[in-house]
Amino acid sequence: MKKKAKKVTKKLPKKKAKKITKKKAFKKTVKKSVKKAVKKVKEEKPIGVITHFYTHIKVAVIKFKTTFKTGGEVHFKGATTDFKQKLASIQYDHKPVATAKKGQGVGVKVAKRVRDGDLVFLVK
Repeated sequence: MKKKAKKVTKKLPKKKAKKITKKKAFKKTVKKSVKKAVKKVKEEKPIGVITHFYTHIKVAVIKFKTTFKTGGEVHFKGATTDFKQKLASIQYDHKPVATAKKGQGVGVKVAKRVRDGDLVFLVK
């Protein structure tokens, strides 16, 4: 006759069991703190979009979604573009203007290359 094999179950020592629960508790607190941090950071809303870029003279045409005054700082962000710049002058129909109105396409001299579809954010 064959003898039946006994099932062997191992229990973790108390020290290891405590470590596991401490790790789980730590992970929960980290997740909670990360969620709070994410809630505090507000997403920037774009104030404009690049519609065209003239490479030779480094001028971008921006269509603003809100009014924008000359001298404000903006953040250009796209797939390969990411820089901030203060807009010293804004031109509409080859004439300098103090403010760009909502829906108006204006020309702006930029420091680096931007691409069509890049978003423009206001820097506070």
